[in-house]
Amino acid sequence: MIARDIIAAIATAPGRGGIGVVRVSGPSLSAFVSVLPGCSLQPRMATLAIFRDRSGQALDEGLALFFPAPHSYTGEDVLELQGHGSPVVLGQVLARCIELGARLARPGEFTERAYINGRIDLAQAEGVADLIEASNATAARAALRSLQGHFSELIQGLKDKIINLRMLVEATLDFPEEDVEFLQAGRAAERLQDLRAQLDRVLGATRQGSLLREGLRVVLVGEPNVGKSSLLNRLAGDEVAIVTEVPGTTRDTLREQIDIDGLPVHIIDTAGLRESADPVERIGIERTWAEVARADLVLLLSDATRSADDRSVAILERLPAALPRLRVVNKIDLLDQPARLERDPSGEARVWLSAKTGEGLDDLKRALWQQAGCQAVGEGLFTARARHIAALQVASSHLGQAAAHSSQLELYAEELRLAHEALGGITGEFTADDLLGEIFSRFCIGK
Repeated sequence: MIARDIIAAIATAPGRGGIGVVRVSGPSLSAFVSVLPGCSLQPRMATLAIFRDRSGQALDEGLALFFPAPHSYTGEDVLELQGHGSPVVLGQVLARCIELGARLARPGEFTERAYINGRIDLAQAEGVADLIEASNATAARAALRSLQGHFSELIQGLKDKIINLRMLVEATLDFPEEDVEFLQAGRAAERLQDLRAQLDRVLGATRQGSLLREGLRVVLVGEPNVGKSSLLNRLAGDEVAIVTEVPGTTRDTLREQIDIDGLPVHIIDTAGLRESADPVERIGIERTWAEVARADLVLLLSDATRSADDRSVAILERLPAALPRLRVVNKIDLLDQPARLERDPSGEARVWLSAKTGEGLDDLKRALWQQAGCQAVGEGLFTARARHIAALQVASSHLGQAAAHSSQLELYAEELRLAHEALGGITGEFTADDLLGEIFSRFCIGK
């Protein structure tokens, strides 16, 4: 089906604009090229043309570009009609494409065809969507690197090493009487150890790439009036939350997305935690704990002017043990305390700051980066997704099992094969059709 039909869609964003683009892709667009622009088109050269309807009346005037297969985005013939960005005009041009035999493209179908026709792999296709959705310049650069194949090259390097090791093991299976000597001569154990170490490095970079794409979900918790809403306002650079001296002012969750030196952070302000007979406040407190359950990191705020009491200890004890947390001591301006980032003997970080003056805010940002497990943003960063992390974890598990079965070659070989298959799912070498449908359905129409 994908190889036979012709698809068309408006490729520019909805709404009015100076320029609008209608894109057409299919196995042969000679009829479209001869009829719609009404003039001869040289490959990959912009030509001024009038786009006409069935009766020959002008629909619009603009540039027509023809990209013959296979040197196009989709690997098929592609025609782009760049006209004026009126929704009405673009709709008329698109309707004319449908009259000529095209059908409306599904979301992401142009990129899906590029993947199926071998122009890009699946990780690069996801990089296209990530580039479109990038929320800051760092994320955009990282998504572009994924689109250009940086992540895919790392995965291919891992697959190549597994293939070479599989070849050695499979050859050893043909000579069972010499298996130990054969594997020792091929340095199989050392190669597997090196492969596992490299995969761990890629997994760490992938986690950071996923965090850059998804953002860090940070929940502010603490007793009433410790300055959670003030800190939210200071981080956001705007008065997004109401701040008063009345305890319990915040009764529902407030969300704000901010950028901390290239790291997207979703800050969630919550109701103060305390015993309350107010049914509305109690609902807010229940929602606070629901947000904590979904958090990547909790900022546990306290007031520098108050000594630790049973309530703050109870909050700390109720936090999930595996949930990363960062202690924040606010209102140091009331005690003339210096801002600082310190760690107690157990290694737990604590930031002393003033949400009112902003003193210590840089220490908090640095601590957020450290708690997220991120390294400094560099040129080698790429975007990644949760499914990439899952696939790498599966591959790592199989390589670990292979090491455990080093004396049982059949099991050793099978674990290597499964690790290879898990990595192949990242780039689309082994991918179920339903997963492809899920991935490309999230793209824009026209892309």
